[in-house]
Amino acid sequence: MANVSGIPVWREIGQTPLPLMATGVEDARVVIVGAGPVGLAAALDLAQRGHKVLVLTLFDFIAAGSKAICFSKRSLDIFDRLGVGDKMVEKGVIWNVGKVFWGDRADAIYQFDLLPVKDQKRPAFINIQQYYVEEYLYEAVCRNPNITVRWGHGVVGVEQQEGYVQLEVQAGDYAYSVKTEWLIACDGSRSLVRTALGLDFDGRVFEDNFLISDIKMTGNHPPERWFWFDPPFNPGQSALLHKQPDDVWRLDFQLGWNIDRQEAMKPENVEPLVRGMLGDNIEFTEEWYSVYTFQCRRMSRFVHGNIIFAGDSAHLVSPFGARGCNGGLADIDNLGWKLDLILRGEAGEGLLESYNTEAIITADENILNSSRSTDFMTPKTEMSRIFRDAVLELASEVAFARPLVNSGRLSTAVCYPESSLNTPDRDDWSGKGIKPGAPALDAPIGNGWLYDFLQAGFVLLTKGGGVDCDLGIMVVDIDNAVGDCRIVLDRYDLMSGSAYLIRPDQYVAARWKQVDVPSLRAALKKAKGY
Repeated sequence: MANVSGIPVWREIGQTPLPLMATGVEDARVVIVGAGPVGLAAALDLAQRGHKVLVLTLFDFIAAGSKAICFSKRSLDIFDRLGVGDKMVEKGVIWNVGKVFWGDRADAIYQFDLLPVKDQKRPAFINIQQYYVEEYLYEAVCRNPNITVRWGHGVVGVEQQEGYVQLEVQAGDYAYSVKTEWLIACDGSRSLVRTALGLDFDGRVFEDNFLISDIKMTGNHPPERWFWFDPPFNPGQSALLHKQPDDVWRLDFQLGWNIDRQEAMKPENVEPLVRGMLGDNIEFTEEWYSVYTFQCRRMSRFVHGNIIFAGDSAHLVSPFGARGCNGGLADIDNLGWKLDLILRGEAGEGLLESYNTEAIITADENILNSSRSTDFMTPKTEMSRIFRDAVLELASEVAFARPLVNSGRLSTAVCYPESSLNTPDRDDWSGKGIKPGAPALDAPIGNGWLYDFLQAGFVLLTKGGGVDCDLGIMVVDIDNAVGDCRIVLDRYDLMSGSAYLIRPDQYVAARWKQVDVPSLRAALKKAKGY
């Protein structure tokens, strides 16, 4: 089913009734524009922290079609905090293994494990269609009384004033205004908010086209990521295979630059590629075919006064490496707790500058890896192709060459070693434990998981180093855990009296061999942007 714009519909919701207002301007402290995964996650994050949120979205349905499918362990940890992790994992296809093929060789030249550090609650990745992700997030939104979503209420104007933003909203034939203290723009690559402010992206547009073929079939292919360089069924190009729920498979074929996009999507032209990859006898049906050209670009800043950009409205990357939607969820994870402290008056607006800095670091790492992946996959010169093929030949024989193979460096959490929120080590950790600015590592703790304790505010993780004062933070003392804690003790190099201060987004802010009240108080103040 498709709507009047030709966009495929997964779930019809219908236009939300118009708001009842005493005047022509509605007041809302926080407004989010966009109801994709990033916008809905932002709404849940702030609402769970006790804030009223208004979400405005142009569409009155959840779209189907071919979008994000690979969700990383970091995103699954975020989904856990938002209360939807179990549902995502139960529906999704779990995978940790990737295989790389080259030319007409039947066997992979090598394979890799995306979760080298075991004993964590969540897998490296799940594959799940974006419309399921949006549906599960929206179901959680519907259960939270702090969130109002208005479907079919599109923002058509943005005017930034001193201390507030005024939005003009169109719902069918009716127009109204919303005045908000904070605006979070999650309205995608064609962001109206960004355009209204006269802002744009900087970066590269890649001169190449790729065909997405989502097909439905049954078979015994394992739930792994298979990538081909120069396969016989698509010579001189690349190809990718992923399994999704409901017997749906994602096949991605590089096509080159000067092509007829409409011709490329015709079933009679797609079928030879599918059968070349999977075999002549395969039975399948079309779910969705599309051709895309991608960009690796971002805004120069993500924070403009009281307007904040996140997700595709702020940055764009290639799909190779699954860095798009995962990067957007990382934005929200970074932003939510900081805006919460500002809304509560517990931090100054300068804390938002750390969001701008850290989110740009994440975007730049994603853009760098995506650009390198594309350049390796699609050599632009004969010398580049010779180098790439030499690397592939070596990778089939020796381990040292395998890290040089770039079929899409897959999304992982980004470190912020130079963050202004970090407290530098005062002790010698001899390379052990987890440094400030790095994401905390999950581990079994007693009869549960460490990340289950790192769900909301600041946490002091310690072994017998609980401080005798009330700083309004949760203390997780390993000495009080029931069950085996050897792995968490080893990962964090915890000894008697040592401690870690962990941010609400599960990043390490500070650590001590012997914690004391003044040091903890100072580190907590620094982590709040003071």
